[in-house]
Amino acid sequence: MTTKDVVALLAGAVILAALAGKGTGAGEAAAGHATAASPLGNAGGTLPGLAPVTGRADRAAARALIQDLRVRGRGPSTGYARTRYGDNWADTATGVPYARNGCRTRDDLLARDGQDVVYREGSPCVVVAMRLTDPYTGRTIDWRKSDADEVQVDHVVPLAYAWRMGSARWPTSKRLDFANDPLNLLPVDGAANEQKDASGPASWLPPQRRVRCAYVTRFAQVALKYDIPVTGPDKDAMLTQCR
Repeated sequence: MTTKDVVALLAGAVILAALAGKGTGAGEAAAGHATAASPLGNAGGTLPGLAPVTGRADRAAARALIQDLRVRGRGPSTGYARTRYGDNWADTATGVPYARNGCRTRDDLLARDGQDVVYREGSPCVVVAMRLTDPYTGRTIDWRKSDADEVQVDHVVPLAYAWRMGSARWPTSKRLDFANDPLNLLPVDGAANEQKDASGPASWLPPQRRVRCAYVTRFAQVALKYDIPVTGPDKDAMLTQCR
């Protein structure tokens, strides 16, 4: 069995477990907890946060995932626009967890990762307040919807990066899934997310060093799931973080 086969099996198991206990919105299952999960035990992306990858065996498993990544040069950004991946956070994907549950994707992710989640009165979906332990900086953020950009939902593998690495040739449905897949989404400190922009791991890594192996492991999981190659410098940087 290849590493990709193992990733697929783990993803399926985690998705089924999450959907079995899930109602109309992710918050019904996640509002009371936000214990960060290691990416190695979260191949479906339905568990919250991003716990550090520690220990010799786990770091070896992370390197094995990264080694499976294909390498190619970065292509042009010609034709890229956010709308090529569908409407922003619209609940219209079909092939990923939380799809078509009646809640916008951003709210699903805030509910998954937040603690003390508060919903808008009368809504099972719209998150208006929560506390987030940001995996990228380690900050604890007491977030309110009135200051929405303080917490942003990051695409671990950026949409523009994926476009330059081949998603321009995908069918629209695959791009829609990619943009709304919880495996590829993390609520994080807004300033850190803006600093990252569309960078790969050779150009940007989380300021919190202890989570860097976990971050590149998550990056590899997403890239493998969607068969996205990475650049040579990005792959080298990823392997370095998990030595």
